[in-house]
Amino acid sequence: MGKKVLVIGQGAREHAMVWKLKQSSGVEQVFAVPGNAGISQLAECFDVKPEAEPLLDLVDRKQIDLTVVGPEAPLMEGIVDEFEARGMKIFGPRRDAALLEGSKVFTKNLFKKYGIPTADFRSFSDIDEARDYLRERGTPIVVKADGLAAGKGVVVAADKETAFQALDTIMRDRAFGDAGREVVIEECLQGEEVSVFALCDGKTVVPMVAAQDHKRVFDGDRGPNTGGMGAYSPPPFYNQELHQRVMKEIMEPVVKAMAAEGRPYKGVLYAGLMLTADGPKVLEFNVRLGDPEAQVILPLMETDYLTVLEAVIDGKLDRTPISFLPRASVCVVLASAGYPGRYETGHVIAGLEDVSPDILVFHAGTRRYGSQLVTDGGRVLSVVSTGDTVAQAIDRVYREIPRIRFEGMHYRRDIGARALNM
Repeated sequence: MGKKVLVIGQGAREHAMVWKLKQSSGVEQVFAVPGNAGISQLAECFDVKPEAEPLLDLVDRKQIDLTVVGPEAPLMEGIVDEFEARGMKIFGPRRDAALLEGSKVFTKNLFKKYGIPTADFRSFSDIDEARDYLRERGTPIVVKADGLAAGKGVVVAADKETAFQALDTIMRDRAFGDAGREVVIEECLQGEEVSVFALCDGKTVVPMVAAQDHKRVFDGDRGPNTGGMGAYSPPPFYNQELHQRVMKEIMEPVVKAMAAEGRPYKGVLYAGLMLTADGPKVLEFNVRLGDPEAQVILPLMETDYLTVLEAVIDGKLDRTPISFLPRASVCVVLASAGYPGRYETGHVIAGLEDVSPDILVFHAGTRRYGSQLVTDGGRVLSVVSTGDTVAQAIDRVYREIPRIRFEGMHYRRDIGARALNM
């Protein structure tokens, strides 16, 4: 008998996870909470709160063998601690380890203590002291809310007016709630950004393929930051020499540091890095797969996904060979008009049946309305293609996207273009 697996989340990342689990020979059935219209075609979805008690009840009722957490919020709320206390298998870090993403102040101080390369910084809980430091330090500068802010708590300020406004928004207006009780103000690093991922079982660190995300809403990296408008893998500039340096100077030391602090890290470790003239430096750490990076990484994973998850949970990564296909993949996000600001929902999505079968379409903000599929979020769909090269994957994905239609649909037309110019 195969295993029953529950995926927590409702985005395109979780759709990609469900899709990958369905390919596993060891998986009998997949469930999702709460899922979306695309996930519901592959898994049985339950509209319960992503909190410990209702989830534990569902796991008990459905005799689920393994739970996988997609987003960061349940991890910060201690969902893994609750499951492990009941002897139930779950993939992800405990609450004390999830602080790597949940508190920028904690993470920056950890870097400082263990000599992990990052931007020069100061943290503040008093807004007047923060303002004084900004006046003294000057711009460009980066202002970050300490806690989780759905990817919107970071402001790269080119001038003092923008920096002071960011402080007011985060600390005075509390736009991100308690996430703004403290701020980190750090130097603005220059260079190429890269997303580096690794699997960790508390001791062993196994790299996954790297990716490059496109955060800005418009072509040419213009406009406000979003949750991510697309990604590609692998970045051509992230060569073997650089990879070995990142593993030796950043990924392995962080896992050792967390163990030394009594916070063993198990799950996916996601480092947002800036490749500066002085070498790679950490911009931030996340404690789960990225979105849209998951949508380009999972199609390249050669090893059975269930095997990977269980190796992490059981502490057997050192005995589990994990491999990725030597190919490229590209993801383009189709978004609602107005995103990342205010947007409308309920627009009919058409043309999915016309898309080539070798193109993957992962749902994010979608739902069923009668017999129709309609938009239900800012990021609506992730369209993914693989190829022998990044150029081939780009060509394939952009050839198919025009077949999909919904009112106000917009997307970037330059995802992966930087890879072609290197």
